[in-house]
Amino acid sequence: MRLNKYIAQAGLASRRKADEMTKNGNVKVNGATVTEMGYEVKEGDVVEVNGDVIKPSKAKIYIMLNKPKGYITSAKDEKDRPVVTELVTELGERLFPVGRLDYDTSGLLLMTNDGELANKLMHPKYHVAKTYRARVLGVVSNERLARLRKGVDIGGFVTSRAKAEIVKQAPNYAIVDLTIQEGKNRQVRKMFNAVGNKVMELERTAVGELYLGRLKEGGYRKLTKSEIEYLSNL
Repeated sequence: MRLNKYIAQAGLASRRKADEMTKNGNVKVNGATVTEMGYEVKEGDVVEVNGDVIKPSKAKIYIMLNKPKGYITSAKDEKDRPVVTELVTELGERLFPVGRLDYDTSGLLLMTNDGELANKLMHPKYHVAKTYRARVLGVVSNERLARLRKGVDIGGFVTSRAKAEIVKQAPNYAIVDLTIQEGKNRQVRKMFNAVGNKVMELERTAVGELYLGRLKEGGYRKLTKSEIEYLSNL
């Protein structure tokens, strides 16, 4: 089995991230550092990542987490901030997040130990839609709404067409649902900044046709069979 697949099936990271770990010298096989990304793991090989011995997981787990603000979408954090993996330790399997949510953004985050599916969902060519509910300062005019829908320049990158609907417009703030196809760093916040509205609160409410619903903040649930099939068939 190729090394990146072995790491992915151990629930540590996607194949792409596994290649980065290998390139950075974080992976050892039988005590020796391996930087060859195409290395084939053989029967009896002992694989370590960051000093921990890993083995592929046999049971595939897929969950939906309602990530709270103040958590890092990672397995570890250099600044010792809370990480999302701490919220699912009782499952007894190493899970990693599919994509990411900013430190100060809450909402729907998929987690799994299925590196194959995670890699597919994170690949740009699949254009998995993501919906966010944003509370922004000021009035979101029809002109600003039209700009969000058409696509805006967020600093060297013009976003593709998006869905944008006002949920509530108050004198000093607005609540807007925004559905985007890409996943650039802090994209939603940058899009609203580009049209003149600062984001005060941001929550991801859906990934494709999977919806957060009433899942409590910090809580999680396993995906249903039909939800897993839906993701696999995207």
